[in-house]
Amino acid sequence: MIIIGIAGGTGSGKTTVVRKIVENFEAGEVVLLPQDSYYKDSSHVPDDRKQLINFDHPDAFDWPLLLQHIHMLKEGKAIEQPTYYFQTCSRLAETIHIEPRPVVIVEGIMALWEPSLREMMDLKIFVDADPDERLIRVIQRDVVERGRTAEAVMERYTRVLKPMHQQFIEPTKRFADLIIPEGGNNERAIHILKMYIEARIRGEKLPSVAAEPES
Repeated sequence: MIIIGIAGGTGSGKTTVVRKIVENFEAGEVVLLPQDSYYKDSSHVPDDRKQLINFDHPDAFDWPLLLQHIHMLKEGKAIEQPTYYFQTCSRLAETIHIEPRPVVIVEGIMALWEPSLREMMDLKIFVDADPDERLIRVIQRDVVERGRTAEAVMERYTRVLKPMHQQFIEPTKRFADLIIPEGGNNERAIHILKMYIEARIRGEKLPSVAAEPES
């Protein structure tokens, strides 16, 4: 089993990178653990305070459960992945049954934050993108998918997303083995990554993909 961590700021293109990786492999070879599924349950928080929850802070995640699930997969055991519902900031009763697979991808803004999680990873990736491009993608996503106004998205970006990115997400770039600029548009980097994963799965000689992290 190979465990891959894919981190990067909101709107950096992480989801596109993951999708392009997954579509290159047979069904059943790759399983995805989105870090968004492992937010702490906040159903007990009063409704008027739920809007104050900072989803871009390390404390928002249930690290023990995520670590436990990865350990279980490595041991060949199936897990029940949580389902998080952002509208109510709660963890639903329904779960997703996940069987161990040759490739496990942990994807999320804080995927490279927790030292214990990094130690279990065979490959650590940081998806990089220009801040202006990330803001545009966040506006497009939140306006269309979450019904927010552009003004509200920009206010939240300035108040929460940008400072949290600078404090907690950007610093994890130094832990990455591979930095992918331009997200899912970087076809060459994705192709190299695909070859690396294929070689690991099949036990072949590994091509070198690790890049020196930026200082």
